[in-house]
Amino acid sequence: MPLPPPSRTTPVPPSGPRRRTLLASAAGTALLVGCSSSSDSTATSAGSPSVAERTRARAAADSAGLVQKYDTAIAAYPVLAERLSELRAEVVRHTEAFGGAEPAPTPTSASPSVSAPASAAPSPAVPVSEQDALAGLAAAERTLVDRRTKALLEVPGEPARLLASVAAAGAAHVYLLTEGAK
Repeated sequence: MPLPPPSRTTPVPPSGPRRRTLLASAAGTALLVGCSSSSDSTATSAGSPSVAERTRARAAADSAGLVQKYDTAIAAYPVLAERLSELRAEVVRHTEAFGGAEPAPTPTSASPSVSAPASAAPSPAVPVSEQDALAGLAAAERTLVDRRTKALLEVPGEPARLLASVAAAGAAHVYLLTEGAK
């Protein structure tokens, strides 16, 4: 026995919101929450610097300190200047990328009788030999690579990408300072 044809009555509109409306509003809410939470990670309610800002400032200071170590090694062993000048220039670019300024050249000399003015920041110790200078720079670069790699877990988006890039460059510097001498 065949079924009777369906009746042609006017459909009753649903009493609540449609499925498309619910999905669209849920997606919009997720986007708004995503946007607002990313802006909250860059500033705190107390007005103190965010983790990203503190990490960036520390990275700039670390890179500036590393530039001074390069300056000390180059001043003590001018024969290393050609080899170290490109690495130093790259560390200066890292300092600037983190928002720091290129540090003033460190007044150092291989002779202990020359000292920096009392108001200047303490300069790094003069290495005993060329090999010690290279090893000291490699150790300083390695320390910064480790510090920056750990900091990646704490910072969001662009600061993390910058830290990762500079850490990778630092790892390359370590290689060039240690393996390049062989």
